[in-house]
Amino acid sequence: MQRIAIVDPIDATREPLRNLLLGIDSVWLEAECARYEFFPDVIQQSSPDVAIVSLDADRAKAIQLVTQIAADSPDLPILVVSSDHQSILQALQRGAKFFLTQPVVLEELLAALRRVPPRGATAAFGKETAAATKSCQVIAVLGSRGGIGCTTVAVNLGCDLARHETNNVALVDLDLALGDADVVLDPSPDHTLADVAMNIERLDMTFLRRSLVRHEGTGLSLLAHPVQMQDIGLIHEEHLQRVLNLLKASYTHLILDLSKGLTPTDLMALRIADIILLVAQLELSSIRNVVRMLLTLGAEEGLTDKIRIVMNRVGADNVEGEISLQKAEETIGKPIFWQIPNDARAVISARNNGVPLILHAPKSKAHLSILGLADALSPKDKDHNGPPAKEKPKKKAGWFR
Repeated sequence: MQRIAIVDPIDATREPLRNLLLGIDSVWLEAECARYEFFPDVIQQSSPDVAIVSLDADRAKAIQLVTQIAADSPDLPILVVSSDHQSILQALQRGAKFFLTQPVVLEELLAALRRVPPRGATAAFGKETAAATKSCQVIAVLGSRGGIGCTTVAVNLGCDLARHETNNVALVDLDLALGDADVVLDPSPDHTLADVAMNIERLDMTFLRRSLVRHEGTGLSLLAHPVQMQDIGLIHEEHLQRVLNLLKASYTHLILDLSKGLTPTDLMALRIADIILLVAQLELSSIRNVVRMLLTLGAEEGLTDKIRIVMNRVGADNVEGEISLQKAEETIGKPIFWQIPNDARAVISARNNGVPLILHAPKSKAHLSILGLADALSPKDKDHNGPPAKEKPKKKAGWFR
């Protein structure tokens, strides 16, 4: 939690900045001041982590104030705000470390606050440290075909991650036409992604949080898909990018349940994701689609490196002639990251009751496997944005060849 003190004698710019800060979960507005001459005392009394100084009311006084703060509190990061680039340059020369231009945009404010090191940190200016604001892990879940269990994996993974008190997890249903994450969780959302898109111009963290419904049993938050199919056209890539960037500022984990069509919004989500879980089954059409998807996503740099193959319903009814794991890996050219055993009775029962496995069948084979997957994706002793585990080299032999 960053404690912030701001000074701006102009009500018309101070109030919007204050409202933006109040809408950010990771920020505490420690003090607000309308007079430059009083701000040094405010800092002494409140000991904020960041001082935000607006320069435009009286630029000479504001620059003098920046100089004084830098001398009196050299470990206090100073962020200046102005519509005049020359004033910003002078403030940076006098001790400010970060700046924003007027009018302040929420995404730029969030990005600036993420760059601010904790007060007293010895890291060089501009370098992020591990002790700064906690990063958000974004996990996209993509199915190799319909009915593969993609939503079941996404919902139960989110619920299992949310079981930790230190985690704050949100699930975004991006299967805009036929998504059913709300059915699996059985909440009653008042707002959907379409409502967010229609209010994109006035979107802030407060409005966005009100648009999510919280599952009482697990603490997982859900942003549901549009109710009316005709509303799908309201949602564009730039809308989704803004929504996800805002959510990343308030949540430790984002789970993105994608459609099977690789739509523009799906591709935007894949670019933002840290990890892509590609859910498949040990049968011909699913594995063929995995190969096709890897070829398609391989055209964009960096996407295939994020992909982890998850085999669902392994050992389904002991189907005769089921493709072996070894043969699947040879065909795909990537190792299988995780296997979820077939547990149709528990999964279908939980789904029909609108209850996640962690509550409905916590000792079921499927739930224990997804619980292990959650721990494997988010180990406590590693940074969320660390490098992915090294994979086995691709094998030249291929079964379709």
